[in-house]
Amino acid sequence: MPSQIVCKGTAAAIAARRIRTILVPLSSKGEWAGLAKGRSVESKFVNTSTGGTVKIGDISYQLKKPERPELVPINHVNDALPQTVARHLRWIMQKDLLGQDVFLIGPPGPLRRSIAMQYLELTKREVEYVALSRDTTETDLKQRREIKAGTAFYVDQCAVRAAIEGRTLVLEGLEKAERNVLPVLNNLLENREMQLEDGRFLMSAQRYDKLLKEHTKEELDSWKIVRVSEDFRVIALGLPVPRYSGNPLDPPLRSRFQARDIYYLPFKDQLEMLYNIGPNVEAQRVSQLLSFATTLCSQESASLAIPDFPVDNLSSAVKILNLFPKMSPPQLIQRLYPYHIMLAKEGCSAVEGLLHRFELNTPKSQVSEVVNLESTGTDKTVTISSAGSDVTFQVPSGAHLPRPPHKSTGFIKTPTHSNLLAEMLQSHLVKDICLIGAKGCGKSVIVREFAEMLDYTIETLMLYQDMTARDLLQQRYTLPNGDTAWRASPLVSAAQEGKLVVLDGIHRINLGTLAVLARLLHDRELSLYDGTRLLRWDRYQALKEEVQLSDEELQQRSVFPVHPSFRVVALAEPPVAGSSTKQWLGPELLSMFLFHSVSHLPRAEEAQIIQDMVPSITNAAVDQLLQLSHRLRQTNDVTAQSLASSLSTRQLLRICRRISHYPDESIAHAVNKACLYRFLPSLARTALEKNLADCSMKKSAPSASDQNYKCAIENGILTIGQVSIPLYQPDEKTKVPDVLFYENTQHMMVMEDMLKDFLLGEHLLLVGNQGVGKNKVVDHFLQLMNRPREYLQLHRDTTVQSLTLQPSVRDGVIVYEDSPLVKAVKMGRILVIDEADKAPTNVTCILKTLVEDGAMILADGRRIVSEASENPNVIVMHPDFRMVVLANRPGFPFLGNDFFGALGDIFSCHAVDNPEAEAELAMLKQYGPNVPEVILNKLVAAFGELRAMADKGTITYPYSTREVVNIVKHLQKFPDEGLASVVQNVFDFDSYNKDTREVLITVLHKHGIPIGAKPSSVHLAKELPLPECKMSGYWTINQTGNARRKLLCPTESHKIDIKGPVFMRVQPFAIERHESRALSFTEENAHWQIPMNEVNIVCDVATAKDSIYVATCNPVSIYAMKERANVVHCVELGGTFPRVAGGVWQPLVSLAPLGEPLEGQVILHEEQSNTVMHVDMVTGAARRFVLSQDPEEPVQSHTPSKWWSNKESSKPVFKMCSNFSQNNWVLFYKEDGNQLDVLDVLEGTVHSISLPINVKSVFLVAEDRWLLNESNTNKKFLLTKPLHMGADDSAVCQLHAITEEPHQKGFGLSTGSEPPVPQQVSSSQLSTVNLSAALGQKIDSPNRLICDASSYGRVIVGFPDLMSPNEVYTFGRPTELTAGRDVDMFFGGGRRTGDPKRINCVTLPTANQVVRALPKSQVPTAEIYPDVTPPMTAAYLEVADFNSKKVKYVPVPRSPTVSPYTAWVSKLSDTDVLMAPLSTGGVVTVDVGGYVRLWETGLENLQRSLLEWRRMIGEEDGRPIQITVQRDSGLDVNAPKHGKIDPKNAPHVGGNQWAGGTGGRDTAGLGGKGGPYRLDAGHKVYQISEAEKDAVPDDVKKAAREMGEKAFKERLKEIEMSEYDAATYKRFAGGVQRQVQSLRIILDSLQAKGKERQWLKNQVLGELDDSKIIDGLTGEKSIYKRRGELEPELGTPQQKPKRLRLLVDVSGSMYRFNGVDGRLERSMEAVCMMMEALEDYEHKFKYDILGHSGDGFDIELVRSDKIPKNNKERLKVLKMMHAHAQFCMSGDYTLEGTEYSINELAREEADEHFLVVLSDANLERYGIRPARFASVLTSNPQINTFAIFIGSLGDQAERLQKQLPSGRSFIAMDTKEIPQILQQIFTSTILSNA
Repeated sequence: MPSQIVCKGTAAAIAARRIRTILVPLSSKGEWAGLAKGRSVESKFVNTSTGGTVKIGDISYQLKKPERPELVPINHVNDALPQTVARHLRWIMQKDLLGQDVFLIGPPGPLRRSIAMQYLELTKREVEYVALSRDTTETDLKQRREIKAGTAFYVDQCAVRAAIEGRTLVLEGLEKAERNVLPVLNNLLENREMQLEDGRFLMSAQRYDKLLKEHTKEELDSWKIVRVSEDFRVIALGLPVPRYSGNPLDPPLRSRFQARDIYYLPFKDQLEMLYNIGPNVEAQRVSQLLSFATTLCSQESASLAIPDFPVDNLSSAVKILNLFPKMSPPQLIQRLYPYHIMLAKEGCSAVEGLLHRFELNTPKSQVSEVVNLESTGTDKTVTISSAGSDVTFQVPSGAHLPRPPHKSTGFIKTPTHSNLLAEMLQSHLVKDICLIGAKGCGKSVIVREFAEMLDYTIETLMLYQDMTARDLLQQRYTLPNGDTAWRASPLVSAAQEGKLVVLDGIHRINLGTLAVLARLLHDRELSLYDGTRLLRWDRYQALKEEVQLSDEELQQRSVFPVHPSFRVVALAEPPVAGSSTKQWLGPELLSMFLFHSVSHLPRAEEAQIIQDMVPSITNAAVDQLLQLSHRLRQTNDVTAQSLASSLSTRQLLRICRRISHYPDESIAHAVNKACLYRFLPSLARTALEKNLADCSMKKSAPSASDQNYKCAIENGILTIGQVSIPLYQPDEKTKVPDVLFYENTQHMMVMEDMLKDFLLGEHLLLVGNQGVGKNKVVDHFLQLMNRPREYLQLHRDTTVQSLTLQPSVRDGVIVYEDSPLVKAVKMGRILVIDEADKAPTNVTCILKTLVEDGAMILADGRRIVSEASENPNVIVMHPDFRMVVLANRPGFPFLGNDFFGALGDIFSCHAVDNPEAEAELAMLKQYGPNVPEVILNKLVAAFGELRAMADKGTITYPYSTREVVNIVKHLQKFPDEGLASVVQNVFDFDSYNKDTREVLITVLHKHGIPIGAKPSSVHLAKELPLPECKMSGYWTINQTGNARRKLLCPTESHKIDIKGPVFMRVQPFAIERHESRALSFTEENAHWQIPMNEVNIVCDVATAKDSIYVATCNPVSIYAMKERANVVHCVELGGTFPRVAGGVWQPLVSLAPLGEPLEGQVILHEEQSNTVMHVDMVTGAARRFVLSQDPEEPVQSHTPSKWWSNKESSKPVFKMCSNFSQNNWVLFYKEDGNQLDVLDVLEGTVHSISLPINVKSVFLVAEDRWLLNESNTNKKFLLTKPLHMGADDSAVCQLHAITEEPHQKGFGLSTGSEPPVPQQVSSSQLSTVNLSAALGQKIDSPNRLICDASSYGRVIVGFPDLMSPNEVYTFGRPTELTAGRDVDMFFGGGRRTGDPKRINCVTLPTANQVVRALPKSQVPTAEIYPDVTPPMTAAYLEVADFNSKKVKYVPVPRSPTVSPYTAWVSKLSDTDVLMAPLSTGGVVTVDVGGYVRLWETGLENLQRSLLEWRRMIGEEDGRPIQITVQRDSGLDVNAPKHGKIDPKNAPHVGGNQWAGGTGGRDTAGLGGKGGPYRLDAGHKVYQISEAEKDAVPDDVKKAAREMGEKAFKERLKEIEMSEYDAATYKRFAGGVQRQVQSLRIILDSLQAKGKERQWLKNQVLGELDDSKIIDGLTGEKSIYKRRGELEPELGTPQQKPKRLRLLVDVSGSMYRFNGVDGRLERSMEAVCMMMEALEDYEHKFKYDILGHSGDGFDIELVRSDKIPKNNKERLKVLKMMHAHAQFCMSGDYTLEGTEYSINELAREEADEHFLVVLSDANLERYGIRPARFASVLTSNPQINTFAIFIGSLGDQAERLQKQLPSGRSFIAMDTKEIPQILQQIFTSTILSNA
C-alpha cells in the first residue's frame, strides 16, 4: 500500500493578508514567524510487514497490534490536521520514543485531550482514561476491593491495568485532584515500580527481564512480582495553576513529566477551520469573531480579571451563523461569552470596547420564532423565522411519544419565550445549553416546553455542593447475595437512552466535581469506575465496523454507545461578579455550553401569563403587582433588587392565585408575606414600604378585631376564622400530633392564613425567631385537620443522603431505610422539616424538584415521581403529601443559612411572630391562672420592649414567648418565689455582659420588675403626727322667710351658638412609661414625660376614670393619655384662639373632661377671653361654644392684660368649675361677677343664674348645692337649685346665707376675726367608717372635707344637706400657709405678688386624705431629714391622713428640663407641679417639664401594693436551706408529746426523746413525724440575711477598684494620654458604648461563622462516611470524614476586605448649631463608634474618614492605611473635627464630596464598597436640589451610598427624604439617633453580606 498523506498544512493567503495588520500585536506565540518560514510537518502512515509505521515529520514509530482494539481511540484524527497539531504530535512521539511521560498544559477546552487521543489513535495504542476530580482517591488509581461470594478481592484500576497491559494512561484534570492523592503514582512514573495492596509488586520491564534470566517465571510469580510493560506511558492533561483555579502540582510529581504548552490553535489554522465550517458566512465576519476571541484570551485580558473566551466553541457558533447568516454578532457572542451576566461594569465596558473595535456591535437582529416542527425519523425538522426569512434545519429529538395536538401543557407562549425557544433550538443543533436566570423567572418551565417540542423525556438532576463524581456517574451498591456492584447514575442511563438531562443548579456544584463531565459534554465519551466506556455514536459505529464485533459482544467488553439524541441543559442562577464564592462561571464552564439568558418578562407579557394562568384575577390587582415588581427589578439599588427576587413570576402567580380565591385580602398583605416583611432588615423594610406607597398599595394587615378568629369543628368540617376544610381520615392515628395549645388571636390568624394556602395546594414555610411557637402552631394546625405527620430535624451535618435514605448493613448487605421524607411521600403524610436553616442550603435545595415537579432520585436507585407508573423502582407521590418547613429568620443572631433566600419562592411563606400584647396576656393567663394579672402585664410589657429593641439592633438576642411562658409556669407552680428571682432564669445568660445587663435591668425596672431590689428597700416618706382634731365652730344655714324672699335667683336658659367644627390633627406620640418601684418601694407608682416643646408651659391637669388630660398654654395644646398606656395623643390649638390687637396675649386654659356618652371629649376654657371650646380627642374636631347671647365683642384693650406679668391686673378673670363635668355639665363665673353660667353640653343649653351678690369663688359641693364665697366680705352662701333645670320659670334657685360661729372664745377664730377662705371643698362625703375614724367617734352624717391655708383639713358634719347648725372639726396647723414660691437656686425668678392661678390641693374622701403640693419652705425638712441633706425637689406632697392621724411629706423629683419663662411659671403655682386626683385613689402630678407622675397615697392601697411588691421580690425567711431525705424509720408513731428538754440544748437528730430535735418522731421539733407541734430550739438558726451573706466585703471591692484604676493609669502612661484627655474621650465613647458593643458582637459572630469547619472526606480517621459504607465493607481505609478548616482553592479570587468610607460634615454650621442640638458632638460620637467598632477588624473592613466643609470636600481625618490604634489617636481625630468646624470657612461641599468619594472608591478593589455621608439638611440654602443629590447617591450601583441628614428644618427634612432613594437616606431629627442610624446601616447591609 502506498504511503498515504493524512494531513498537510495549507495557508489561507487572502485571509492572512486581510487580518495580518490587525493581529500582529495580538499574536504572542510566534505563529506568524512560523507561517513566514512556511515550514510544514507531514504525518505519514506507512504499512510494513511488522504491522506498520507512523511517521510524523522526520520521527517514525513502529506500530504494534493492539490486544484490545476497542480500547484504541477512533475517529479523532481529522482529515485536515493543522500544522500546530502536527508539531505537537511530533513532540509527543519524540517523548514516547524516549520512554518519557508527558504533561500537556494549556487553557481550558477539549484541545489538549483531542491531541492526546489523536496521537494514541495514530499509534494504535490502547488507552486507560481517568478524569480526576476532587473526589478521586488512591483506590480509583491503584486497586479497589470488591466482594464476590462473600470474599473480598482486589480489582486493578486504570493505572495498574495500564502499567501491566502496556497501555497509555491519560490523566485529565491534575489540578482538580486533592493534594497528596497523585504522589501514589510518583514511583510508577519514575521507576515504573509500585507496591500493590494485594501484595503484588509492579517492577519495571528492564529489572524484571534481568531477574528472569536468573529465575523462572514461576518463581517470580510466587514472589508476586509483576512486569510493567515497556509500552506503558502516561499523558497528563492539566491547566496552569495559579492562573486558573485548582491545586498546583506537587514538585516531585511535576519533575517526573515533560511539559508542552498546548495553546489555542494559531490564528491562521483556526481561521481556515472556521472557513470550512461556515462557507455561507462572510469571511470578514469570521475573522472579526476570531480576532475578538483571540484578544480576550491575551495576557492583558487576564490582568483585567476577564475570563478567557472559549475559542473552541467558535466552530459551534459559526455552524449557527452558517444557517443564519443575518444573525447579529453580539447576539451570538452572548451565547458563547455572556459577559453582561458574569462581568462587572469595567469588564463589560472593556468587552464592549472590543466589540466596537472589531465592528461586531451591529444592532440586534430581529426576533426569531419557531414556525414549524415536523418529525423525521429520530430527528425533528425545525423551521425558524428570523430576520424576515425562514430557515429549515434538522435537530436531534427524543424518543418520547409526541404530545397529542389537543393536549395543553399549561405553557403560555409569549414573544420573549418564543424567541428564547427558537434560539435554544439553534444552539441545540450544535451544543449543550445552559440557561442562566434569577430564581422563579421560568427556567424550568421553558425547559419543559423545549423538551415537549422535541419529544424528549426529561431526566432532572438536582445538583448540590457536596455532590461527588460518583453521585454524577456511578454508585456502588450490594446485590442481594452481598456482592458489590456498580449502578449507573440517571445521567449515564439518560446518555444511553437519548434523554434530555437537566442539570439544575450548576452554580452550586463544585467545579472539581463537574470536571468529570467535561469529556461527556465535549466529546460525548465517558469512562466509568467499573471500566465501562461510553463512546460517541459515530465512533461506536466506526469501532463496530473496524473490530467486527456485534453490539452484544461490545457490551460484554463494557463498551456502549451514547445515543445521538442525548443532550444536556444546565440551569443556573446568575454569577455575582467579583465575588469569591458566587462567581461560578469561569473559563472551563464557558467551554462546555452555549449560554442563554432568561430575563424577567416584559410587563405586558407577564400580565398575559398571569391572566391566562389565573383567569379570575382582576386587572387592577395584576397592574398593581406588576407595577411594584418591575419598579423593584429596574432599580440600581441592591436592596430593592433583593426584594425583587422575592417577587419572581412564580411568586406573583402564587399571590394572584391566592387573591383570586380570597378577594378580600389586600395585595400589600400578600406582598409583605412573600417578601417576609416582618424579618426584613430595616433598610429593606423602608424600601418596600416606600415602593408600596408609591404604587398606591396601603400596608394593611387584617386586624384581629375585624373578624372573629375562632376555630370550630362541626359535622366533620374544621373552620378556622372564615376558612373551612373537611377533616382528614388518616389510616394511622398515632402520627397525628397531640399538643397542649392555648389558642390566641394572632396564632389563629396565622393558622387561617396557612389553611388558605394549604387549600390552594401549596407547601408551607414558616419563618420566625426562636420560641415564638412555630412548632406548636404547626402541630396544632395538623391536629385540628387530623393529619398525620412525619418529622425531620435538620442540622449542620445533614447530608442529601440523610434527607432521603439512611444506609445500614444487615447480614453483609447494604439496606436503605426510608427517611421520614420518603415515608411521607409514600403514605401521603405531612412532612414537617424543622430547623431548615441549620442545614446547608446546598443540601436543602434538593427539595426544589420535589416541590416543583414532584420528582426526586434516591440513593438506592429508586425515584419519586408524581404520575402513576408500573415501574417497581418508582415511588409514586401520594396526592395528600405536603411539606411544612420551619426555619429561623435569616441574619443575626441565628446565623443559619438563608433558607428563605435560597428556596423561599417555591414555598408559601408565613412569618410567625411573638403574639401581640393582648394575645400573649390571654395565653399567659391560661398557663398561669393563679399568677396575679399585674405581674403578667409587667412581663408582657417588658418582653415586648426587649423584642422591639432586638428588632432595632440595640440588643442582639430576640426574647420570645417561650421564655415568658417558662417564667409563668414557674410562678404558677411556686407562687411564693419572687418574680425578680424567677426572671433571672432567662437573664442570667447575659449576666457576664455588662452592657447587655445594663440594658436589660433598665428595661425590667422601667416595667416595674424589681430585679436587684431588696425586701428592705422600702423608702416611704416619714410620718409625723397630726395635731388633735378639735371642734372649731358651727355653720348655720339661714332659712328665715324674710331672707328667703330676698335671695331668690332668677334663671334664664338659651341654646348656645356653636362655631365649627374645625378638624385638628391628633398626633400620637410614643411615651416611655417607667414603673417607679424598680429598686425601692415609694409612694410614686409610675412616671413618663409628655413630648412637649421646652418653651411650653403646663397650665392644667384633669382626670376622668383612667384617663389623664394635660393642657399647655404656649402654644395651647391638649395631651390625652391613659394611666397604663404607652402612647399620648396631642391636639395643638394654638391657631384657633382669638388674638389681642397690638399686644402679646398669652392664654391660660383649664380643662374639664366629659363623661358618657361623650367620653374622650373635653371642654377647654380660657380664663381671660372666656373662650369655651369643645375638643374631641379622638377625631380632633374642635368647636367653639359662644355662651352669651350678646353680640360678640372683640376682647381688646389699649393695655392688654398679661396674666403672667408681675403687675396686678384689674381685668376680671373667668373661672370654670368642673367637679361634675363627668355628668356633662360645667359652671362658669366671672370673679367679682354676679352671674353663674351652667353649660349643659348634651343639650347644648346655657342656664344663666343671676345672683344678688358678687362672687369670689364657687365650690360645687353637690350637683344641686353650691357653696359661694362673696367677693369683699368672704361671706359664704349656699345656693340650692333643682336637679334638672328646664326653660320654664318654676326652676328657681335659692341663696342661703351661712353664719359661721366659733365653738368657743379663744379658739383661733374670735367673733370679729376673718373666717378662713376655703381653697378646696370635696364634692362627695367621707364614708361612715372614714368619718368616724377622723373624728374619733362613731358618727353617720352628711359631711364635706374643706381645705384652707390655716388647717390640714376641716370636716363639716351635716353640710350641705342638714339645715341645723353644722359642726366644724379642724386639724389645725401650727402656722398658716403663706402664698409664694421659693427662689430657685438655678433659675432665679422674682417673687410673685398675689395668689397663684392654681391651688394645688386635692381632697380624697375615699382615702380620708387631703393632699397638697407645697414648696420646700413650707415643709418641716428638719424633722423629715434630721441627719441628711434634703433632696432637690419640684415640690413636696403633703399627705394628711385623717384615718391614721398622720401627715407625711413626699418629695416630688425635680424636672430635668424647666421652661425659660420662670416668671410665667411662678404665676401658675407655688411649686413646679400641678396636681389632680386619680379615680384609683391617688393623685397625679405634672411638673413644668412635662413629667407626669402617678402617686399612691391611700394607706390601704399602699399596704396592698407593698405586699405585691414584696411578693415580686420574694422574701426570704432568713433560714438556711435544709436538705431533707424522707425515710421510713420502721418505728410507728406513738402518742405525741413535748419531749424532754435538754438543759445543755445540744442538737438532737432522730429518736423519740428530746424536744426541739430534727428528723425524729412524736416530740415537738422540726422535720420529723408525729410531733404535737413544731418547735425550733434555735439550732443553726443564728443566721444573717442571704443578701448580707452574698455581699462582697468592702475591702475586697476596694482592692478590685484600686487594681482597675492602677491598670488604667498605666495604660494612659503607655499611650502618653493625660487623665483629662481620657475623661474627654470617655465622654464621646461612653455615649456609643452600647452600639459599639452590639456591632462587635455581630462582627465576632460573623467571623466565627466564616471560620466554621467543613467536613473533609476520604480520611483514614474520624467518623464513618455514610456514602462510603460499601467501601468500608470491602476493607478500604479512606472511608471516614472529619471536621477541618477547608483551604481555599488556589486560583480562586482572594476574599478582599469590604471598603467603607465615612464622609462627615465638619462645616461651620455644625459648630454653630452644636449648642442647639449637639449635632457636632453626635457626629463625633458616630466617628468614635466606627473607629471603636472596627478595631481589630481591619482585615475585613478597610475604612477611612473624610470631612467636608467650606474649606473643601476631601479633608483627611483618618487614612485607610493609618488607622487610629488607641484612645489617644482616636481622640486626636475627634479634636481635629471639632477644631476644623470651629475655624473653617462657611459653605457646603456635600455634593462635591459625595461625588469625589464615589469616584475614588470605585477605583479601589474591594469585595463591596460603602459610603456613608453625614450632612446638614439645609441643602436648599446652598442651592443644591434634592433631585441632583439623589442622582449622585445612585450614580454608581457598585457603591452603596447612604446619607444621614442632621437638623429639623420643618418639612424640608421630610421633603428631602421623599425625593431621595428609599433606604438610602435618613433624617436624624434628634442627633442622638445618628449612632443608631449608623448601626442600622451596618447591620442591615454591610454585615448581612459579611
